[in-house]
Amino acid sequence: MNEEKDMADARTILAGYRASIDNIDAALIHMLAERFRCTKAVGVLKAKHGLPPADPAREQQQIARLRQLADDAHLDPDFAEKFLNFVVREVIRHHEQIAAANGVTKTG
Repeated sequence: MNEEKDMADARTILAGYRASIDNIDAALIHMLAERFRCTKAVGVLKAKHGLPPADPAREQQQIARLRQLADDAHLDPDFAEKFLNFVVREVIRHHEQIAAANGVTKTG
């Protein structure tokens, strides 16, 4: 009987964790959507002024900043960097599409 109660308690706790995870996942998606709305505006501005889609110096600054934030938050900085690199690659792809649609070449 005690084992059944322990299992029921564990399932209740698990359900609470899963609800929190689901909420966090939803927040992450909304935050990414907002981030991409902002980076789309950056891409339009860059294309309008003939600026290149990628900014390696800015990317390096962001990597260093996010690695430090990750470390401060007790998150693996390597994971944070991989995640940022994934997002930045997608942003650059969008910027290249925006630039091409506006007649700007990849070299500016």
